[in-house]
Amino acid sequence: MPIADSDGTSIYYERHGSGPAILFVHGSGGHHAAWWQQVAALREEFTVVTVDLRGFGKSDAPTPPNSSRPEFNGQDFPGDVVAVLDQEDLTDAMLVGQSIGSVAALRAGLLRPERVGSVVLGHSLGGISHPELKELAAADRAEAVKLPVIDRLLTKGFQQERADLTFLFQQMGTFNVAKMQDLRNLDTDGPTLDDIQNSGVKVAFLAGEKDAVLSVKTVTRAHELLPGSHLEIVPDAPHSMYWETPAKYNAAVAHLRRTLTAPKEAA
Repeated sequence: MPIADSDGTSIYYERHGSGPAILFVHGSGGHHAAWWQQVAALREEFTVVTVDLRGFGKSDAPTPPNSSRPEFNGQDFPGDVVAVLDQEDLTDAMLVGQSIGSVAALRAGLLRPERVGSVVLGHSLGGISHPELKELAAADRAEAVKLPVIDRLLTKGFQQERADLTFLFQQMGTFNVAKMQDLRNLDTDGPTLDDIQNSGVKVAFLAGEKDAVLSVKTVTRAHELLPGSHLEIVPDAPHSMYWETPAKYNAAVAHLRRTLTAPKEAA
């Protein structure tokens, strides 16, 4: 069983296929198995790595001395990704985050630009520290919380037509010890636009047209503010695009992996 050591915490991960590397970082309700539709589709052309952040899936949940309950610091999650990058000795990897997992992906990329050529921020601004973007994202969240959680993530049409996959989607989170609140301080003191540009790591924003959590308008503005960034808007796709519309999602990820490279002289 592949395990990486992240400052004393055992991090579970899997490696499939061969070719240019893509490492997926799950969101608050996911873990390595959430990427089943991506691994099967992409492993023939790419090295596909999936990881369980601490407290998710098969990874350890750190429990402090004299405590019976795990405690998490969101600032530790990027180190879990870095541990896998180092363990597998990956170079020019593309990190693909889902929702809040994108924050961990971006921070990991900035920590290891010699290993990471690009970061794809899926349905997320990656915790970028910028006043206008924070205001836009906060406005989007204010609208999102008016909806039931499942309606923020999957379209109602999909829920009705694929009750089986909707049920499985909801069950995924039951395998995790960590919860959404354990990830919340991940984006505290996030990177600035200058930090990203100076790293030499390429950034792409990947969003769904029907994302009820983060609007296309907000993502487009982030792209405009970050020179050299890429923008992929997928038609008729929700926040959890990787699950509901995997063919479109996989095509977008494959396209980005084939075309995104980092200017190594600037890294």
